[in-house]
Amino acid sequence: MLAKEQPYVRSIDIATELGFSKPSVSVAMKNLRQNGYVQMDDQGHITLTPSGQAIADTMYERHTLLSNWLIYLGVDPRTAAEDACRMEHTLSAESFDAIKRHITHGHELPD
Repeated sequence: MLAKEQPYVRSIDIATELGFSKPSVSVAMKNLRQNGYVQMDDQGHITLTPSGQAIADTMYERHTLLSNWLIYLGVDPRTAAEDACRMEHTLSAESFDAIKRHITHGHELPD
């Protein structure tokens, strides 16, 4: 999501956005690099690899759908975003797909 708001993302941007310590983000970035999900250039700019982008796209779809659904149900937008963030990481693909089918009645969601 940060990459949509600014031209490049650095570890400090992630730490600030998520409220994590810089060392915690540094460890996470190292793990993501080792697993092939991100690349970092000499200036510290972080970019997603194709496999990292695929995961990010999936998580963004989950977050957007769940957050909007909770808001539609009357949940405060801030609470909906926080709850969607937790839900998007724990729902199985089967459960998410069932929720998505129910919400969209089988139609594609607009971007």
